[in-house]
Amino acid sequence: MNYGEIKTCDIANGEGVRVSLFVSGCTHHCKNCFNDVAWDFGYGKPFTEETEEMLLKALEPDYVDGLSLLGGEPFEPENQRALLPFLKKVRERFPKKNIWCYTGYLFDKELLGESRARCECTDEMLSLIDVLVDGEFVQELYSVALAFRGSENQRIIDVKKSLETGEIVWHDLVSRGISMKFN
Repeated sequence: MNYGEIKTCDIANGEGVRVSLFVSGCTHHCKNCFNDVAWDFGYGKPFTEETEEMLLKALEPDYVDGLSLLGGEPFEPENQRALLPFLKKVRERFPKKNIWCYTGYLFDKELLGESRARCECTDEMLSLIDVLVDGEFVQELYSVALAFRGSENQRIIDVKKSLETGEIVWHDLVSRGISMKFN
């Protein structure tokens, strides 16, 4: 797997201060994608053990709330195979930090159901993620006022609660009545 960018102090891609990994490779090709250069699986740099260690070091400070995975597409099967062992290391070293993941695949229909995204890693990878922002970016539904997502069709899902209940449970921002739009 390759990655296009790493941000070690990101406040735009999840709650709090985050370390964000932008993986390379995406087959969605959404119209007006903000990161279309990362559609190419060969774009960027190889994701190596040195890269993993650098990310783990960046996650150490107390002020860092967690890790965000973006793309490209983290749930392309070839990316899942590289990310799963890394996510296990993150969970082992930082059990109190949270993991957010952005995907164009739909949680209930494509990640839990049969699709091109499903592989031998999908279920375990989902079990390690706390919050999933799902759904392809749709230009016609774009709004700069949306928190943590680009278009109104995208959902912010509490993965653990959703897996426990068998129903989609919105992330705590929604259940606390906090608006997903900034007015």
